[in-house]
Amino acid sequence: MGTSGSEPGAVPVVRRRRPEPPDTLVWEPSERWVRGTKGGVTVVDSRRPVLVWEPGVPVPIYAFPADDVRTDLLRRSEQPPGRRPAGAAVFYDLVLHDRVVRSAAWECPGEDLAGHVCFAWFDREVLDHWYEEEEEVFVHPRDPHKRVDALPSTRHVRIEIAGVVVADTRSPVLLFETGLPVRYYIPREDVRLDLFTRAGTSTRCPYKGVATEYWSWAGAGEGLRDVAWSYPDPLPAVGVIKGRIAFYDEYVDVIVDGERQ
Repeated sequence: MGTSGSEPGAVPVVRRRRPEPPDTLVWEPSERWVRGTKGGVTVVDSRRPVLVWEPGVPVPIYAFPADDVRTDLLRRSEQPPGRRPAGAAVFYDLVLHDRVVRSAAWECPGEDLAGHVCFAWFDREVLDHWYEEEEEVFVHPRDPHKRVDALPSTRHVRIEIAGVVVADTRSPVLLFETGLPVRYYIPREDVRLDLFTRAGTSTRCPYKGVATEYWSWAGAGEGLRDVAWSYPDPLPAVGVIKGRIAFYDEYVDVIVDGERQ
């Protein structure tokens, strides 16, 4: 039976999805309302943002029509950065409250993105807060082609470090994130926290929120810093992981239903 829009018996062209050429800057429009603030001042307010993937960079940034940017707060940079985004030639400093953020923004290259402005996200804090609709976004914009699913499970998960069982549960939450290993979020009561020491580390994720609790291995053998973490207040989409503890599979032994991963 033919599918909608095709002739009965028609054979479609079958082609494996291929990555973009390494020198290609890719963009697509977004329908999200995006805002960026600095020192309590809204610098960007756009309902017409564009997602941009730079060559060789796996996560996107946003580009905005110049009309949606407080261009009165931007000043042409006299000393553009040595390391530049792909195709960027014209940079702007952000000047606000007598503070200057060097090369905070740049004009997007190419005819398709003419009249658009990008802001730096990676490696340094340019704007204080970014919002998609009413939800704050951390680190980088969410990729619409990437999924993060947190699923409660009854699998038997055991975590070992240097032969010592440090966690054992039959009620984990499995977190599936495109391109990354499965993470097993374990109820706190099923983790031997007496074998760990609290670390002061804090990290942010655009899909999960802010992880403000980290632990380092205090048992025998080689010390493992920041080997486990928890999100006390995760984003609503993954709220089921709240308070649970996950481990870096790269540094521990994970046994699931009797099979070592």
